[in-house]
This record gives sequence, C-alpha cells and structure tokens, in this order.
Amino acid sequence: MKIYFKILIVFVCLLSSLHCSKRKNNQIEETPAQNDLTAIQPVADGRDFYLPVSTTHEIIRHNYYTLSYSEKYEQAEWVAYELKKNELSRTDFERPFFVEDPEVESGSASWKNYKRSGYDKGHLCPAADRRFSREAFEETFYTSNISPQLKDFNAGVWSRLEQKTRYWAAKYDGVYVVTGGVLTAGLKTIGKESVAVPKYFYKILLDNSRGEYKAIAFLVPHEDSEKPLNAFVVPIDQIEKMTGIDFFPKLADPIENKLEKESDYKGWSF
Repeated sequence: MKIYFKILIVFVCLLSSLHCSKRKNNQIEETPAQNDLTAIQPVADGRDFYLPVSTTHEIIRHNYYTLSYSEKYEQAEWVAYELKKNELSRTDFERPFFVEDPEVESGSASWKNYKRSGYDKGHLCPAADRRFSREAFEETFYTSNISPQLKDFNAGVWSRLEQKTRYWAAKYDGVYVVTGGVLTAGLKTIGKESVAVPKYFYKILLDNSRGEYKAIAFLVPHEDSEKPLNAFVVPIDQIEKMTGIDFFPKLADPIENKLEKESDYKGWSF
C-alpha cells in the first residue's frame, strides 16, 4: 500500500511539472517582440479608446462626438470624434439655433456671450462633418462645441484645415480627430460668463487604416493666415506641453512616444 501511494505522488508531481512548463512556454510564445510596433498594437475597445485625458474630469459623451468641458474657460478643452469615409455628405440641413448643452453639469456658456462680441461661434466638431443625419448635424450646435473665433480665421485657415481633414477622411477611409483651443491663464474673455478667447487652436489626426499608426498635429495661431497648412505642423508633444493634456494615453507606450515626437507630414498628402 505504501509503495502504491509513493508511485501516485510521483505521478502527480510529474503531471504538475509538465503543466507548469507548458504554461511558461505558451506565455513566452505569446509575448510580442518589444521592438516590433505592429506586434504590440492594442485592439481598440470602443469609442473611448482614443480619448485624451480630461484635465477637468468632466467628460460629456454625445452620440456623435465626445468632449471634455472646462467650466473655468466656458468651453471644451478638447472635442474628439471619428470621421469615417461613409459619413461624408453634402446634405444641406437647415441650421438650428445654438443651445446650451444639457449634459454639462455646471452648465455650458450661453450663446448670448457671443452677441456683439466681434467673434464667431466657431465649431470644434464642424457641422459639415456631421451632415450624414439631422440628429448628428444638430448635435454640433451645443454651445459646449463652440469657441470664440475671429471671422477671418474661422472662414479662412481654420476652414481650410477642416476641409483638408474631410479630404483625408475620404482618402484613408476615416480618421480620428481631436481638436480644441489652447486654454491658458490670462486669456481675453467675452460675455457675462467670461468665455475665454484662445490665442491658438489645435487639431490632431490619427490614422490606422493600413495597419500601422500615423498621426499629424496642427497648432494654428488665432489670426487670419494665407500660409500653407504644412506650416502649422508640430509634434503632438508640443501641444501636450501647452495644454497639459495627455493625448492617446491608451496606445502602447512605444507607439504613443513615437507618434508624439513626430512633426513630419510624410504619408499625408498636401
């Protein structure tokens, strides 16, 4: 009987050893090479995957875009959304009135702040990017989605950049967009609610249509300009330093670090 138990114990130990060895080997085989950026690309887990960090901790998720609202500056510090090729449309909906965002707990600034201010109600997520449905179009007229913009800037260089974004969305079968004004202390304000007027606006685009990430970032002074758009290309790192916002924090570190240091517009046709 004792010999039987000894044989049984040895047999169990052997099975356990084999199982542990197999698990260890599988783990080694499943670990991607650390220098292979394509091997460690994460799988996006829904619409929140590419969102920047909110420095205000007030993230508002609408059906067709997401924003981080800054009560201090009475506007979004960023607006983020995906612009897909099949969403590009020339449907001409009637423009609705601007209304306060019911989802902003602190209350988004009233459109009345802009009245006789000398500034346009500049869309961050453009209405023209959301013409594929009336609901999507009208959603861009929340006052949480606007920032004070000079008319010549809004209708000029900023409009050119928005049009170029739609061009790239068609060319690359969709791009992810993050945009906003650079909000810092000491900015000029308008209206009774002291809506800040940014000195710079930024737009960051991310593409992964060919299985490898690429990004391009623009930092545009809030003034009329005839300069070509590539004159405003900067590293994402520069915008992060100015805004305090961490963009694309869920990307694997090697990918995020590589993208944020680049200011080369190769691969983006101008």
